[in-house]
Amino acid sequence: MPRISVTVDGIAYEEDVEPRLLLVHLLRDRLGRTGTPVGCDTSNCGACTVMLDGRSVKSCSVLAVQADGCEVVTIEGLGVNGSMHPMQRAFHEEHALQCGYCTPGMVMAAIDLLRDDPDPSEETIRQGLEGNLCRCTGYCNIVRAVRRGAQEMGRTVSTP
Repeated sequence: MPRISVTVDGIAYEEDVEPRLLLVHLLRDRLGRTGTPVGCDTSNCGACTVMLDGRSVKSCSVLAVQADGCEVVTIEGLGVNGSMHPMQRAFHEEHALQCGYCTPGMVMAAIDLLRDDPDPSEETIRQGLEGNLCRCTGYCNIVRAVRRGAQEMGRTVSTP
């Protein structure tokens, strides 16, 4: 079995992994990062989105061995000292969730979107979140949350 080294939410891990183990299962089952849900297992829904070396990826489409030597940030790793990340707070304040299943992936994808465009239009946000599905909302509050998060992030912190 290959041995990998990966840093998850600032903590370094060395793990023996099956070559076919998906990153999402390493995160959830071995490292206890259950905030990253398993949605569709086919990379269609985006619920399992995490940051891999600073870019969003659907962790159900990445093998754990591909993360060897990488830094992974999950939804649990966004907050600082018990405070929510500005994007997490924006999703809460704008009521951008109903069941919440898609929210971790939406938040991670939104943060990545803002790296390339810190002040996106509504159309840019909708296009940027295209690979993340929500079955509960009409996306209006999600778009508002991303705009609000962008404003707050511009004032307070840089993205992870």
